[in-house]
Amino acid sequence: MSDAQKSAIHELLRGLDAPDGKGDVVSRGMVSDIFIADGKAFFSLSVPAAEADRFEPFCREIERRVVSIDGIASALVALTAEKAAGTPSRSPQPVPPQQPGRPGQAIRSGAAPAGGSGAPRPATSKPGVPGIDRIIAVASGKGGVGKSTTAVNLALSFAALGLKVGILDADIYGPSIPRLLNLKEKPRSGDGRMLIPLEAYGLKAMSMGFLVDEETPMIWRGPMVMSALTQMLREVEWGTLDLLVVDMPPGTGDAQLTMAQQVPLAGAVIVSTPQDLALIDARKGLAMFRKVEVPVLGIVENMSYFIAPDTGARYDIFGHGGAKAEAQRLGVPFLGEVPLEMVIRETSDAGRPIVVAEPESRHAAVYRDIAARTLAEMDRDAAGGAKAPAIVFE
Repeated sequence: MSDAQKSAIHELLRGLDAPDGKGDVVSRGMVSDIFIADGKAFFSLSVPAAEADRFEPFCREIERRVVSIDGIASALVALTAEKAAGTPSRSPQPVPPQQPGRPGQAIRSGAAPAGGSGAPRPATSKPGVPGIDRIIAVASGKGGVGKSTTAVNLALSFAALGLKVGILDADIYGPSIPRLLNLKEKPRSGDGRMLIPLEAYGLKAMSMGFLVDEETPMIWRGPMVMSALTQMLREVEWGTLDLLVVDMPPGTGDAQLTMAQQVPLAGAVIVSTPQDLALIDARKGLAMFRKVEVPVLGIVENMSYFIAPDTGARYDIFGHGGAKAEAQRLGVPFLGEVPLEMVIRETSDAGRPIVVAEPESRHAAVYRDIAARTLAEMDRDAAGGAKAPAIVFE
């Protein structure tokens, strides 16, 4: 069926004149491979960078028309703007602030950098998300350190502290939030464009895992990943949130850099295990956030130690204290130690994270303490100059 649907999409696109007046996008080779899963179509259009603004409404029109094809319930068309060959690369330039009183005006922030002397941080021109007060990233230098489990339990701990919280699963290739929160429904759309996030345990959540089957591989190039992340962040009806937690993909690739450069992050939490190999990669993640002027709120040492349930003996399976020592060496806060415990794994696999499954347990208390320290670091950083990066209302 998908081959027939792909052919139908190509025929539809051939019948549409591109906004630059140079013919259809199929014959000009501007259409990527089309990926269809669970009645949802994903593909991108590659256009010259100077034409990106003109093609944006065209992409939205394609999305509206594609759903008329039998078996296609929704579509996501990513716009990939490529620079012309021979164009010198340059770092992204900040968007100039708009004149006071005009729509989309960026509110300036002068918060001090984490670990700094209190000097004001450069004003941010990154557009925020209406209704969301602060956004933090939970990141790791490598996979397999329990970052997603940490992100979910931290988000639930923030909610337990009285905040309105959402979580965005930014790991396109390996989304974990659907399993961790036991969410299996598909997001709805009230107006055909904005998605309504799913909810679990008081959290609003969005993930690519809600849109495609769990076993479906996402074989996407970087630009499509970037566009999908942007749409999951900005085309979701988050409502009013005190805090949005972003579960970042592991490493320091395009997805991490794009989120750090395009979103006014109030800070980042780095998750690592104690051993040297994980700490090497954690340093890279920390260095990336510092380069793009995102404050590092601190380091969490996950799988820090193991307590044998039968004897009560403690075992430092992966070593111990490595993340704490690294935090001291790098001059960033150490937020806490999370033990390697069977119950944390079991509750996570069951879709009832430990903070909600056993809220009175010592393990849940560990996550709540880390959440409280993280909030204190955000407030301390904001007190160094002004308020945390503010939201731009468009």
